[in-house]
Amino acid sequence: MANKRLKMSTAREARQAANRIANMLLNREIDPKTANAILYAINVTLGSIRVDEQQQKLDELEKMVEEIKSK
Repeated sequence: MANKRLKMSTAREARQAANRIANMLLNREIDPKTANAILYAINVTLGSIRVDEQQQKLDELEKMVEEIKSK
């Protein structure tokens, strides 16, 4: 059996993965316990993506403030 992977590098990909799992659950292609575990992992990944994006924005703002201070 080949390994399966869900692409979740961005918030959009995480949302698409969650939609895919929800559809699989509705079509009884996956059991609820497995779906719950996968959706939990998607949620954790999404949280990490949000933190990374916030940190990037904060870094950009700090850089802008430092540039303004140095003028």
